[in-house]
Amino acid sequence: MTDSRTTRLSTPIGIRLGLLFLITLILIGCSTMQLKDFEGTSPELVIEEYFAGDTWAYGLFQNRSGQVVRQFKVHINGYWDGDEFVLDEHFEYSDGETDRRIWRLSPVGDRRYEGRADDVVGVAIGETRGQAFNFRYTLDLPWRDSSIKVNFDDWMLLQPDDKLINRATVSKFGLRVGEVILFFTKEPPR
Repeated sequence: MTDSRTTRLSTPIGIRLGLLFLITLILIGCSTMQLKDFEGTSPELVIEEYFAGDTWAYGLFQNRSGQVVRQFKVHINGYWDGDEFVLDEHFEYSDGETDRRIWRLSPVGDRRYEGRADDVVGVAIGETRGQAFNFRYTLDLPWRDSSIKVNFDDWMLLQPDDKLINRATVSKFGLRVGEVILFFTKEPPR
């Protein structure tokens, strides 16, 4: 005699539901970084101090399966323009394509920032604590003959000797589609 619960779980639908339940439990149990965890850490990251003048970055984009899809380097010039801190970014991709993004960051108190750029939908929200900066925004990226809106959850962590590590999770409809990893330095390329 078989137990009806065993029979239900051994059907294709039962197996799928069981896997979905297990995956949901795993995702709920995963912790995410929170700014409060970086309170008091050092070296302290002050965006308008770190990015003042010239900064260089080297990065890559990985799709959701971890495959490196694109690599790039960026030259950034940071300066004040009235009450806004400007980050003028010049991208050079490994396939020869170039791009430019100009961020305008406005400090809005309590280590918080609002950011705007031509390809950002609405307003980017940023906040810093200790060595960390979290920046969240929606980017309207060119895609084939149109564009696609994706969400960025950007984390920057300042390391000793003015090295800055950046990891951004890219998502669409709440699902992770990839990740951008960057390494920033104040040292010019050789």
